[in-house]
Formats: sequence, C-alpha cells, structure tokens
Amino acid sequence: MSGDLPIVRLAARGDGVTADGRFVSGAAVGDSVRFEGERAIVTPGPGHVTPLCRHFGSCGGCQLQHVTDAAYGDFVTDRILRAMPGIVPQSIAPLSLSPPRSRRRAALRALKRGGRLTIGFNEGASHRVIDLMQCEVLLPELFALIAPLRRLLQAALADGQGAGVTLTVSDTGIDVLLANVPAERLAEIERLTDFAAAQDLARLSIDGPDGVQTLVEQRLPMLTMGGVPVALPPAPFLQATREGEAALVAAVTEAVGEAKQVADLFCGLGTFALPLSARARVLAADAAGPAVAALAATARQHRRTIATAHRDLFRRPLVATEMAGLDAVVFDPPRAGAEAQSRQLAASAVPVVVAVSCNPNTSGRDAAILVEGGYRLDRLWPVAQFRWSTHVELVARFVR
Repeated sequence: MSGDLPIVRLAARGDGVTADGRFVSGAAVGDSVRFEGERAIVTPGPGHVTPLCRHFGSCGGCQLQHVTDAAYGDFVTDRILRAMPGIVPQSIAPLSLSPPRSRRRAALRALKRGGRLTIGFNEGASHRVIDLMQCEVLLPELFALIAPLRRLLQAALADGQGAGVTLTVSDTGIDVLLANVPAERLAEIERLTDFAAAQDLARLSIDGPDGVQTLVEQRLPMLTMGGVPVALPPAPFLQATREGEAALVAAVTEAVGEAKQVADLFCGLGTFALPLSARARVLAADAAGPAVAALAATARQHRRTIATAHRDLFRRPLVATEMAGLDAVVFDPPRAGAEAQSRQLAASAVPVVVAVSCNPNTSGRDAAILVEGGYRLDRLWPVAQFRWSTHVELVARFVR
C-alpha cells in the first residue's frame, strides 16, 4: 500500500525498526507499517506469528513471542554482532534455542492489595505485577506451583505487603526461597511447613531480617554438573534451562580444546569447572562464597582437580603474572561484564580466552579490550535460553 514502510530489523529491546529508523512495538521483520499520526498500523508479514500467551504485550518476559523461530534466531545473532562493531568472528556456530516450557528457575513478585494477592512477573518497564495465569516458558512443574503459592501468600501477607518468590527445579525436587514473608510465630511457621509438605518441596527457605534460613528440607536440592552431583545453596545462580546449560558447556568445552591448565573465573557452582576438570586442572574463582564452598566440597568428594578461590574479581582480578602457565581462561561474569579482568587478560600470554556473556553490550566492550591486546575472535556461539526474550547469551573464543 502507498505510504507503508517495511520493518527491516528488530532493535535491542525487541521493537521493529522501519527503513527510515522509526520504532514500532510488536512488529516483526517483514511486516509493513502505516502511520496515522502517532498511531502505527501493522500489517503482518511472513515473519509474524500469533503469540501463544494471553499475557503477551503486558508481561515483560516475552517481548518477541510474535516472531518466528527463524526471525528470532536472526535477532539473537544480529544483537550480538551489533555490540561488537569492527570485530568479525572467523566463524559463527548455529543458534542454540531452548524449547518452550523449559525454564527451571524463576524470580517472581507477589503483592497483596485490596485483599487480593497477585503473583507473577513484572509488566514491561514497570513495577506492576502481572498476575500469572499462563506461562509458555516455565517448566510445567514450576507453573503448577503458582496457584498454591497464591493461596499461601494470600493468607500469609498483610494488605499492602509485597514478597519475593524464587523457584528452582533441582534433580531432587523444587527449591523455594520466600523473601519478606513472616515466619516468626508458631502459626506462621506451621503454615509454611504444611505448604512445603503438601507440595512435596525439596526445601523451603525464608529470606528475612537475619538472612536466609532454611525452614524445611525434606531432601537436599542437588544438581548434576559435569557428571557429578552438586548440593545447591538456597536460590543459587543457575543457567535458566537445562538445554541452555548444555549448549554453553558444549561450546566452552569445544573452545578450550585440549588445554590442560585452565582458569574458570566467575565460576559459580562449577557449571564449567566441573566438566572441564574431567581432563584438565582447573583454578575456579568467584566472589559468591556459598557457591565456591559448594564447588570445593564437590571437588573434594569426587576427586576433581579443581582448586577454588573465594575472590572478588571486580576488585581483585587475576593479574597477568598469576595467569602464567595457563593454557586457557574461561570467564563468565554478571551483566556488568569484566572490564578489569579483561584488561589483565589482554596483558597476559594466555593463548586461549573463552568469554561467556549474558549481556552483548558489556561483552562487546570486553571483546574490544581483548582485541586491542592482540587477540582475535576465532569463533562465536549464540545461545538463546530465555526464549522469546531480548536477553541473549554467547560464548566467544579469542586466540593469540
């Protein structure tokens, strides 16, 4: 139609972008748009599909449920490459995309207002809580817990009170951490213990004024990593899906290759350290004390060649001299990236550096530091375990 503009790409936050640079919410590549004043009228194209979830458009979790898998894959790879201007990988692996209903951990909010309890994710760019009646990303056993949690918190919270809910699926059952939920009086404790028993939770913990305290532990939450079982602290950091974790581990293992001396920085519970230790000596470091302690205990029990260090790598990165003799370094920092550690790596003689990232912007910054220091980007693995989200991940192999 005359005056219509094509959508030529998706922006970092998922909006469609017209050929003349205008942003259109809810549009996909191949759609056409006609503007009537401030209103955008979208005509769907071949890359546009009907969203599966009733909460699409309000819930902040699935901004791209309206695009095909192929279009979503293009978005993920483009999102990563645009954050690395001037840095061209020699090769790019096929996208790893986690399936629907595979998310094994979730952080939800609950709020009681006007006598009604709402529980779910935040609305996009808002503090408003979407009352979750459907979810196409959570594992079914996690979604099945939403209705019982709604009843529990309806009784437990005072009007106007909010709470945090962190859910994790382990190999031995569901681990639940509740924040700002009263657990001092006998009646409050009994209500929570009865809930844990009725739902057959592996563990129920409370994050209160005195920190995290385990109220019920019917089974110790365990998760297999690198072929060995790991005991989980409450609300641990885990990769969001089993499929995503497997893809990241496979990419890191391939990137490290035959290295015999490896450092795993920002190691967490040992997502990479444990599988790498099957054929290499690993130095694993992180500022998260409980995670490092759990990894150290696992390594001792299963005789894995892992030396652990409880160390804040933002304030005290491994310096170049400490990395002498290493064949490879893997680093997987939080969203803030690892600028200080990247500068030390750039000054080192480590032959292979493997960067794992959940934020293309800070990853691009860190990649530029490594390239300036003499590394080249050899291979890139795009990973999308937060399906339909603008949250993308990657593994990048840098070599000298």
